[in-house]
Amino acid sequence: MLFRSEAANPGTGTGAGTGTGSGGGVIYVTSSPPDPNTAQATAYSIMGSFGFSPQTYFGCLLDLWNRESGWVYDAENASGAYGIPQSLPGDKMASAGADWQTDPATQIRWGLGYIKTVYGNPCSAWAFEEANGYY
Repeated sequence: MLFRSEAANPGTGTGAGTGTGSGGGVIYVTSSPPDPNTAQATAYSIMGSFGFSPQTYFGCLLDLWNRESGWVYDAENASGAYGIPQSLPGDKMASAGADWQTDPATQIRWGLGYIKTVYGNPCSAWAFEEANGYY
């Protein structure tokens, strides 16, 4: 939503089952591990606990949340979506912790759970975002 960092998207993976980018296919986005002590590093370190290999899925999550919030924990848009994952309404994230308004880790845990439940994985969420302008 706020911006997208093209540098964070150095390329796309190919292979069986990844789609071609047309017709709703899923493209896996490659990425390097993030700088330590950032919200991105927090996400990278806990993705495995949601069943997402960071080596496979972090690039998609990076692009998704770059576009949605720029990884800003207090990002808010006109519709009232809030935080790194742009939860609408924002207080849905309270299910992940009382500190949902101020703790990036709480927002990331909620966001990864949402992605897993609704889309299955970050690359499917990113493909939906690319096709529809939201996820």
